Amino acid sequence: MRNKEGIVNTDFLHQNKSELRQELLRKRCSISLENWQAKSEEITQNLESFNLFRKAQTICSYFSFRGEPDLSRLSNHNLTKKWAFPRCENKDLIWHSWTPKDELKKGKYGIKEPDFNLPQITGQEIDLILVPALACDYSGYRLGYGAGYYDIMFSKKDWQNIPTIGIIFESFYLAQLPSDSWDRKLDYICTEKGIYTINQAQTSINT
Repeated sequence: MRNKEGIVNTDFLHQNKSELRQELLRKRCSISLENWQAKSEEITQNLESFNLFRKAQTICSYFSFRGEPDLSRLSNHNLTKKWAFPRCENKDLIWHSWTPKDELKKGKYGIKEPDFNLPQITGQEIDLILVPALACDYSGYRLGYGAGYYDIMFSKKDWQNIPTIGIIFESFYLAQLPSDSWDRKLDYICTEKGIYTINQAQTSINT
């Protein structure tokens, strides 16, 4: 990760995933509310300017948890699109159609979830997935919380060819993360600085 001077620190590569998660969580939770809101707004603006987002009709998103970038303005204001949000059921993510008028409940991890009675959405209906993460790397690998929900979902046929955008703050976009054979690379990474294509880490694409 980068230090205050912006130099990439590779010491974390010697950590296992569990240690790295704890370090990154502490770092993300230390971001001030003002900076978190400002950076989240910049991420939102970058997504709204991105051609892939503009063309997508049905989008999977998430409700912010543990300091994740807040994308709530997207689903609250882009009402011409159909929004899907996940509910944890056993080891699977079940996606439901959700609008701002629909209620939310807290799931077993304390994350906001749509009501189970709302219409379900299958992978065949999805045009784009906005993927939460603790960190992403230049190769497109993502570090999550370790429960494996997105890994399981991406292993299923109906979810393998849908474009994905990892959503993180710029300081969590790292040169390299530890990865496993089952990890799937994301297609794009979006931070407050721009939207990056994989393997072009230093140059954001024209949104």
